[in-house]
Amino acid sequence: MSRIHLTIDKLVLGGLDPASRAAFVARLKNELSVLLADPASRAAWARSHRTPVLRLNRMGLEPGVAGAGKLGRQVAQGIARGLKP
Repeated sequence: MSRIHLTIDKLVLGGLDPASRAAFVARLKNELSVLLADPASRAAWARSHRTPVLRLNRMGLEPGVAGAGKLGRQVAQGIARGLKP
């Protein structure tokens, strides 16, 4: 079994109200847990590597808590794509 350790040193969410911030973070954590736990994906990431900076595509933020949750999901998917070798 491989182990994945992901560290996000700083998460700046300027312009989001507290409820939207909480929805974003909850969806980001949940989606990353699902994506990084996938055995097929883990096999591709088995070698050790560091990714000091990960640049994601532009993403829009829809209004409200639902929009923040959707953005959290998109960011998690971008992170998972960026971690693949």
